[in-house]
Amino acid sequence: MTEKLRQLRKQPNMAHSARTDCPELPDFFLLKRLARDQLIYLLEQLPGKKDLFIEADLMSPLDRIANVSTLKQHEVDKLYKVEYKPIVSTSDQLCFLIRPRIQTVKWICDVANADKAAGRFRRYKIIFTPQKFYACDAVLEEQGIIGDVTTDEWSFYLLPLDDDIISLELPEFFRDNFLAGDQRWVRTAGSALHLLHSLYGPFSKVYGIGRCSKMAYESWREQVEEGEQKARQAEIGKVFLIDRDVDFVTPLCSQVVYEGLVDDIFKIKCACVEFGPDVTSSDKSIKVMLNSQDRVFNEIRNEHFSNVFGFLSQKARNLQTSYDKRRGMDIKQMKTFVSEELKGLKQEHRLLSLHIGACESIMKKKTKQDFQELLKTEHSLLEGFEIRESISYIEEHINRQVSMIESLRLLCLLSITENGLLPKDYRSLKAQYLQSYGVDHLLTFANLRQLGLLVEQQPGETLTVMESKVGKLVNDRTAGKLSDAFSSLAKKSNFRALSRKLNLVPKSDEEYDLRVPRDMAYIFSGAYVPLSCKLIEQVLERDGWTGLEEVTRLLNGHEFAVTGSTGADSKAKNDAQRIILVMFLGGCTFSEISALRFLGRERGCKFIVVTTAITNSSRLIEALLDNIV
Repeated sequence: MTEKLRQLRKQPNMAHSARTDCPELPDFFLLKRLARDQLIYLLEQLPGKKDLFIEADLMSPLDRIANVSTLKQHEVDKLYKVEYKPIVSTSDQLCFLIRPRIQTVKWICDVANADKAAGRFRRYKIIFTPQKFYACDAVLEEQGIIGDVTTDEWSFYLLPLDDDIISLELPEFFRDNFLAGDQRWVRTAGSALHLLHSLYGPFSKVYGIGRCSKMAYESWREQVEEGEQKARQAEIGKVFLIDRDVDFVTPLCSQVVYEGLVDDIFKIKCACVEFGPDVTSSDKSIKVMLNSQDRVFNEIRNEHFSNVFGFLSQKARNLQTSYDKRRGMDIKQMKTFVSEELKGLKQEHRLLSLHIGACESIMKKKTKQDFQELLKTEHSLLEGFEIRESISYIEEHINRQVSMIESLRLLCLLSITENGLLPKDYRSLKAQYLQSYGVDHLLTFANLRQLGLLVEQQPGETLTVMESKVGKLVNDRTAGKLSDAFSSLAKKSNFRALSRKLNLVPKSDEEYDLRVPRDMAYIFSGAYVPLSCKLIEQVLERDGWTGLEEVTRLLNGHEFAVTGSTGADSKAKNDAQRIILVMFLGGCTFSEISALRFLGRERGCKFIVVTTAITNSSRLIEALLDNIV
């Protein structure tokens, strides 16, 4: 594998006509090519015709790496989705491409044992991705088929979704790690970082905050020490690792940048969205890739929704002007126009009408939900004003059964911004919620409490106050240990104190012009600067955590800053220093990506976002639901 990496590295990289004002991003096509080549190699280990069973949530990522025709070229006969029922395949060779889940492995055992009982001989191969866990082998052994199957690992860690977004496509990372305390995916994150380091490193500086980030960093360092070191010209300078539980407020807020809204309403999956008949103005749905290749989308994706209609209508006028150019052309000019411009204009016209349709659909849905009133409540919660009115709004939302997920989201936002609810409010809101949506949500409330998302304030002195007194009394390692002990007893949010320290809520007395954003708060209509992005900005500005001790204490610590190796010649090194890789462990929202793009433009640098999965408020809450009785 390392030899393969070396050969691919020697090939010229088309993405590097490095400009002095703004650095060019590395070319991540290499990641796709490596993944595809390794998958083909694994399929060829089972020579001859075979049927391939693919786990449902691997279908979209696989489509981005190797399409059906590529698989057919390597003797894959039929493709099936894993459906946990008896199979209909008649092939003598079965290949299973799956995540390392016990349920799926048990189903494969059932398939093999059913064949045995029927006296049928087949060859079975299981390809685990991104890695195989010990528990999978244990199940194969327990079911008595470990000798009948061959197993392999497809190290498909990273899927580039766009020029600056790479996803591990592991939505379960969030629940497994932060709720269940299952750290098996930490090594996967470390391996993903190791792959990026071996292709685009060495990194000059690594910063991070959060327990999981620290473990992922340590896992990566172990892998670096085990492997060989080679002096290379770095393409990525700095790396910032951040845990999702450092900032829950940002993903719980309603998204108002265009890409975020499209994700909230139409659900973007692997950078692809399906627009229904209400958008396409026809009777069929259309799947559209949403990335920088779509020129219309690329110009509006980071815009506040209030600016998008104006932009699209201007774009439509420009397009009409370009079409009108044909009038009065002679034959030679017309020929040039048809061969060079017309195809591009038609494509742009198609995309423009789709995005206008999407905007209209968003407007209809949001007007129906009384979106303005919802945003006003969220802004009040973030600012800490009119809390009683906000509670009344949430009660009405629950009692009218507007949306089970939305009601929970607002309850969590209220709890985090207020550092917990008053006992009487907590009991009353919980009772109303259970009456509206069913008592089977009791387990969900337990999950939310465990994560510190929806908690009751302790009567009398809260633990955070005790913790700060302890911190002042003893200023050595014991204080750190005591502080850790307190924070694990009650996951307190400290949002108000953090908001004041980092100035997260801009002064509301001055007008905020969303057409000309002055800071990252524009992604939430000027009401709130995302905490995650503010931390990144502050740490990069200070080149570490110095001066942010109070902030890290409020965030329960686990921060680190490590200097790595230095790159080659200074010109390339300076360009690489302005490429910053931010890794979100537990998911990241499109709003945060928009904020980081804005920060990059302001600072003359570029951010690459690596995330375990793209998340939003619905996905975050849905991952914590436990309403199956």
